[in-house]
Amino acid sequence: MSVVDEDSDAQAMLKVAAGDRQAFAWLFDRYHASVARFAFRFVGDRERAEELTQDIFVKLYKNARAYKPTARFKTFLFRVATNHCLNEVRRGEYRVEHTSSETPEGEETGAVEMAGPEGDRPDQALAGRELERAVGAALGDMTERERAAFTMCRFEGMAYRDIAEALEASEAAVKSLIHRATLAVARRIEELQAGAAPARSRA
Repeated sequence: MSVVDEDSDAQAMLKVAAGDRQAFAWLFDRYHASVARFAFRFVGDRERAEELTQDIFVKLYKNARAYKPTARFKTFLFRVATNHCLNEVRRGEYRVEHTSSETPEGEETGAVEMAGPEGDRPDQALAGRELERAVGAALGDMTERERAAFTMCRFEGMAYRDIAEALEASEAAVKSLIHRATLAVARRIEELQAGAAPARSRA
């Protein structure tokens, strides 16, 4: 079964390549929030993240004919988003300092979901909030590629294979990036639990 057969997004993207604006609007509505959250984790600024999101979708539309139905649409989209965000950060205009775990929509980072359901237990709620804080702080410690891989894996639920394709890297490299990013989160959790001063950012 081809990607197009199993992926309605891919079918929509092929329509965009053929000039179908309604298909583009459908994809924009479907993925705008995900791309905005992804961009926010790069620049740490909601307004700039929204500008980047608009730029990413403009690029997507202009490069629609470059899309090959051998790849899932989401993988293609996040390759465009990653390259655009990496270029933005590498221009040196932004230094990511995540002092808040908020996303552009005012949602949490998703770290609570990573920790599991909170239930009614105060200790579980506290653990979830600490993890939110640790993830927010650790994002600023990560390199750009670690941040991209970690975000796609933990918050977008993408498979290593798809992340590797988006980053144009091997799956082994992606596993290494996510491992180092996870260690950065673990360090922040230890600091929070110990009440220590935050470590100096590597990014």
